[in-house]
Amino acid sequence: MLQQSIKSFIQQDQQIQYLLHLADNALILSHRNSQWCGHGPILEQDIALTNIALDQLGQARNLYQYAALLITEKTGISTTEDQLAYLRDVGEFKNCLLAELPNGDWGQTVLRNFLMGSYQFFLYQELQQLASGQLKAIADKSIKEITYHVRWSADWVVRLGDGTTESHARMVQALELLWSYTGEMLEPCDYEQGLIGTQSSYIKAAWEAKIAAVLAEGNLVHPTNDWMQSGGKKGLHTEHLGYLLAEMQFLQRAYPGLEW
Repeated sequence: MLQQSIKSFIQQDQQIQYLLHLADNALILSHRNSQWCGHGPILEQDIALTNIALDQLGQARNLYQYAALLITEKTGISTTEDQLAYLRDVGEFKNCLLAELPNGDWGQTVLRNFLMGSYQFFLYQELQQLASGQLKAIADKSIKEITYHVRWSADWVVRLGDGTTESHARMVQALELLWSYTGEMLEPCDYEQGLIGTQSSYIKAAWEAKIAAVLAEGNLVHPTNDWMQSGGKKGLHTEHLGYLLAEMQFLQRAYPGLEW
C-alpha cells in the first residue's frame, strides 16, 4: 500500500494527479498491448505491437519518475516510480476506462490503439506548446513515438474495415463496443483544466476529424450515439482493472522492495 501521507498529498495536488493520469493511461495500455506478445496474427505485427507496448511503458516510466520527483521534493518523503505503479490500488488509478478494457480480437485491439493514440497525438502536440520543463521534454520525446503508433493502427483499421466480409464485421463490432468509452478522453476533468482546459475544444475537434477520415477510408460508418461512459479519471473503474492490477502488481506486493 502507498503511504497514507503520499496518498493524501496526491489528492490535494492537481499537477501530480495530471501526471499520474497521463502515466496511468500509458502504463495500462502498454500492459494490454504486451498481452499480445507471442499471440499476434503474424510475426512482424506481433513484434510491432510489442514495440509499441515498450514505447508506452517508457512514456509511463518518464511520467512516474517526474511525479515521484515532485512528490519527494514537495513532501520530503522519498517516492519512486515503482511505488506509484505497483502500490496504488484500483481507486487511485486515473487512466481512462478505454485503456483497461480487455483486448478482444485483433481488430478491437488495433481500433483501441487508434482511438487512444490519435487523442494522445493531439494532446501531446498541445503539451509541447503549453507545458514547460520536464513535462515538455516528455511530450517532445513521446510525440515521435505516438506518431508511429497512430500511423500503424490507422493502417490496420483501414485494412480490416475495407477487407473481407468477416474483418469488416469484426471492426463494426469493435467500433460499437469501444465508441461509448471515447468521450471520457475528450472532456477534461478538474486536474486537467489548468493545463489543457483552454485547448480541449481544439483537441476534440482535431481528434474527431482524424477519426472520421480514417473510418471513412476503412468503409466504416461513424457512430452517432453520444452517450458516453466515464469515471476512470476519477478512480471509478470497470472490474477489468482490478484483475489487470492483480496480475501486474503481484510480485512487488508479494515481495516488497524486490529489485532485479
